[in-house]
Amino acid sequence: MVKQTGSVRTRCATVALLAGLLGACSQGPVPPASGGSPSARPTGNQADPNSVEPSVSTTASQSEPGTTLAAAPSDFGAILFDATGQAIYIFDVETTTEPRCYDACQHAWPPVLTHAAPQAGHGLKESLLGTTARADGTTQVTYGGHPLYFYAHEGKHEVKCHDVFLNGGNWYAIQPDGNRAP
Repeated sequence: MVKQTGSVRTRCATVALLAGLLGACSQGPVPPASGGSPSARPTGNQADPNSVEPSVSTTASQSEPGTTLAAAPSDFGAILFDATGQAIYIFDVETTTEPRCYDACQHAWPPVLTHAAPQAGHGLKESLLGTTARADGTTQVTYGGHPLYFYAHEGKHEVKCHDVFLNGGNWYAIQPDGNRAP
Protein backbone atom coordinates (compact mmCIF):
# COMPACT_ATOMS: atom_id res chain seq x y z
CA MET A 1 0.00 0.00 0.00
CA VAL A 2 1.33 3.48 -0.93
CA LYS A 3 0.92 6.18 1.64
CA GLN A 4 -0.13 9.55 0.17
CA THR A 5 1.66 12.48 1.74
CA GLY A 6 0.26 15.97 2.28
CA SER A 7 2.63 17.49 -0.27
CA VAL A 8 1.46 15.09 -2.99
CA ARG A 9 -2.17 15.95 -2.19
CA THR A 10 -1.32 19.64 -2.25
CA ARG A 11 0.40 19.33 -5.64
CA CYS A 12 -2.55 17.39 -7.05
CA ALA A 13 -5.00 19.99 -5.74
CA THR A 14 -2.87 22.80 -7.20
CA VAL A 15 -2.71 21.10 -10.60
CA ALA A 16 -6.48 20.53 -10.55
CA LEU A 17 -7.11 24.17 -9.59
CA LEU A 18 -4.84 25.49 -12.35
CA ALA A 19 -6.43 23.19 -14.94
CA GLY A 20 -9.84 24.42 -13.88
CA LEU A 21 -8.83 28.07 -14.10
CA LEU A 22 -7.19 27.69 -17.50
CA GLY A 23 -10.21 25.87 -18.86
CA ALA A 24 -12.74 28.14 -17.17
CA CYS A 25 -13.64 29.88 -20.38
CA SER A 26 -13.13 27.17 -22.93
CA GLN A 27 -15.73 27.43 -25.62
CA GLY A 28 -12.84 26.84 -28.01
CA PRO A 29 -11.15 29.04 -30.54
CA VAL A 30 -13.04 31.10 -33.04
CA PRO A 31 -11.45 30.67 -36.45
CA PRO A 32 -9.95 33.81 -37.97
CA ALA A 33 -12.41 35.75 -40.08
CA SER A 34 -11.77 35.89 -43.78
CA GLY A 35 -9.70 38.91 -44.59
CA GLY A 36 -7.38 38.43 -41.62
CA SER A 37 -7.12 40.29 -38.37
CA PRO A 38 -8.32 43.82 -37.71
CA SER A 39 -6.29 46.54 -39.37
CA ALA A 40 -4.83 48.21 -36.30
CA ARG A 41 -1.57 48.95 -34.51
CA PRO A 42 -0.17 46.18 -32.25
CA THR A 43 -0.58 46.67 -28.50
CA GLY A 44 0.89 43.44 -27.16
CA ASN A 45 4.19 43.21 -25.32
CA GLN A 46 6.77 43.78 -28.04
CA ALA A 47 9.45 41.85 -26.13
CA ASP A 48 7.25 38.75 -26.10
CA PRO A 49 4.96 38.43 -29.15
CA ASN A 50 3.02 35.65 -27.39
CA SER A 51 2.14 37.90 -24.46
CA VAL A 52 -1.53 38.73 -24.04
CA GLU A 53 -0.80 41.54 -21.64
CA PRO A 54 -0.48 44.91 -23.34
CA SER A 55 2.66 46.94 -22.94
CA VAL A 56 2.77 50.61 -22.15
CA SER A 57 5.79 52.74 -22.88
CA THR A 58 6.44 55.44 -20.32
CA THR A 59 8.83 57.18 -22.71
CA ALA A 60 6.56 57.17 -25.76
CA SER A 61 6.40 60.26 -27.88
CA GLN A 62 3.22 62.31 -27.56
CA SER A 63 2.94 62.27 -31.36
CA GLU A 64 2.82 58.46 -31.38
CA PRO A 65 -0.77 57.19 -31.65
CA GLY A 66 -2.41 55.34 -28.79
CA THR A 67 -3.82 51.83 -28.77
CA THR A 68 -5.96 51.05 -31.80
CA LEU A 69 -9.00 48.83 -31.60
CA ALA A 70 -11.13 47.52 -34.46
CA ALA A 71 -14.24 45.44 -35.07
CA ALA A 72 -14.03 41.97 -36.57
CA PRO A 73 -16.48 39.08 -36.97
CA SER A 74 -16.82 36.39 -34.30
CA ASP A 75 -19.32 33.69 -33.32
CA PHE A 76 -21.11 36.49 -31.40
CA GLY A 77 -21.29 38.95 -34.30
CA ALA A 78 -18.89 41.85 -34.80
CA ILE A 79 -16.92 42.56 -31.62
CA LEU A 80 -13.87 44.58 -30.61
CA PHE A 81 -10.34 43.22 -30.99
CA ASP A 82 -6.91 44.77 -30.61
CA ALA A 83 -4.35 44.73 -33.42
CA THR A 84 -2.99 41.34 -32.38
CA GLY A 85 -6.43 39.73 -32.71
CA GLN A 86 -7.07 39.65 -28.95
CA ALA A 87 -10.78 39.85 -28.06
CA ILE A 88 -11.93 42.74 -25.86
CA TYR A 89 -14.35 42.37 -22.94
CA ILE A 90 -16.36 44.49 -20.49
CA PHE A 91 -17.11 43.66 -16.84
CA ASP A 92 -20.78 44.08 -15.86
CA VAL A 93 -20.06 45.20 -12.28
CA GLU A 94 -18.46 48.36 -13.64
CA THR A 95 -21.35 50.77 -14.12
CA THR A 96 -19.11 53.82 -14.58
CA THR A 97 -15.72 54.35 -16.25
CA GLU A 98 -14.01 53.62 -12.90
CA PRO A 99 -12.18 50.27 -13.11
CA ARG A 100 -12.95 47.74 -10.37
CA CYS A 101 -10.87 44.82 -11.66
CA TYR A 102 -7.61 44.69 -9.69
CA ASP A 103 -5.32 42.10 -8.06
CA ALA A 104 -6.37 38.51 -8.94
CA CYS A 105 -9.06 39.83 -11.27
CA GLN A 106 -6.53 41.91 -13.20
CA HIS A 107 -4.22 38.89 -13.61
CA ALA A 108 -7.00 36.96 -15.37
CA TRP A 109 -8.38 40.06 -17.10
CA PRO A 110 -5.54 42.46 -18.03
CA PRO A 111 -6.81 45.96 -18.77
CA VAL A 112 -6.50 47.36 -22.29
CA LEU A 113 -3.93 50.10 -21.72
CA THR A 114 -2.77 53.03 -23.84
CA HIS A 115 -0.07 55.70 -23.69
CA ALA A 116 -1.94 58.25 -25.84
CA ALA A 117 -5.47 58.85 -27.12
CA PRO A 118 -6.88 55.52 -28.33
CA GLN A 119 -7.61 55.15 -32.04
CA ALA A 120 -10.75 53.81 -33.71
CA GLY A 121 -9.88 51.21 -36.32
CA HIS A 122 -12.21 49.52 -38.80
CA GLY A 123 -15.86 49.58 -37.74
CA LEU A 124 -15.50 51.57 -34.50
CA LYS A 125 -16.86 54.99 -33.56
CA GLU A 126 -14.17 57.45 -32.45
CA SER A 127 -16.79 59.21 -30.29
CA LEU A 128 -17.22 56.07 -28.14
CA LEU A 129 -13.49 55.73 -27.36
CA GLY A 130 -12.09 57.21 -24.18
CA THR A 131 -9.73 56.57 -21.30
CA THR A 132 -9.83 56.28 -17.53
CA ALA A 133 -7.09 56.39 -14.90
CA ARG A 134 -6.26 53.20 -13.00
CA ALA A 135 -5.13 53.16 -9.36
CA ASP A 136 -1.57 52.27 -10.47
CA GLY A 137 -1.33 55.40 -12.65
CA THR A 138 -1.75 53.63 -16.00
CA THR A 139 -4.38 54.69 -18.53
CA GLN A 140 -7.09 52.21 -19.49
CA VAL A 141 -9.07 52.40 -22.71
CA THR A 142 -12.86 52.72 -22.48
CA TYR A 143 -15.50 52.23 -25.14
CA GLY A 144 -19.08 53.40 -24.73
CA GLY A 145 -18.23 54.30 -21.12
CA HIS A 146 -16.97 50.79 -20.27
CA PRO A 147 -13.38 50.04 -19.15
CA LEU A 148 -11.96 47.39 -21.51
CA TYR A 149 -10.15 44.13 -20.73
CA PHE A 150 -8.54 41.11 -22.37
CA TYR A 151 -8.86 37.53 -21.10
CA ALA A 152 -5.31 36.39 -20.28
CA HIS A 153 -5.78 32.79 -21.43
CA GLU A 154 -6.93 33.39 -24.99
CA GLY A 155 -4.99 33.35 -28.22
CA LYS A 156 -5.42 35.25 -31.43
CA HIS A 157 -9.08 35.36 -32.57
CA GLU A 158 -10.28 33.27 -29.61
CA VAL A 159 -13.44 34.35 -27.80
CA LYS A 160 -13.68 31.96 -24.84
CA CYS A 161 -15.19 34.08 -22.11
CA HIS A 162 -18.23 35.82 -23.54
CA ASP A 163 -21.18 35.72 -21.15
CA VAL A 164 -19.39 33.99 -18.27
CA PHE A 165 -19.32 34.72 -14.54
CA LEU A 166 -15.76 35.05 -13.19
CA ASN A 167 -14.05 37.25 -10.61
CA GLY A 168 -17.32 38.48 -9.13
CA GLY A 169 -19.23 39.45 -12.26
CA ASN A 170 -20.20 38.66 -15.82
CA TRP A 171 -17.85 39.29 -18.73
CA TYR A 172 -19.07 40.13 -22.20
CA ALA A 173 -17.50 40.73 -25.58
CA ILE A 174 -18.39 44.25 -26.73
CA GLN A 175 -19.95 45.26 -30.04
CA PRO A 176 -19.02 48.28 -32.18
CA ASP A 177 -22.15 50.11 -30.94
CA GLY A 178 -20.76 49.99 -27.36
CA ASN A 179 -23.20 47.33 -26.09
CA ARG A 180 -22.38 43.83 -24.95
CA ALA A 181 -22.66 41.10 -27.55
CA PRO A 182 -25.80 38.93 -27.43
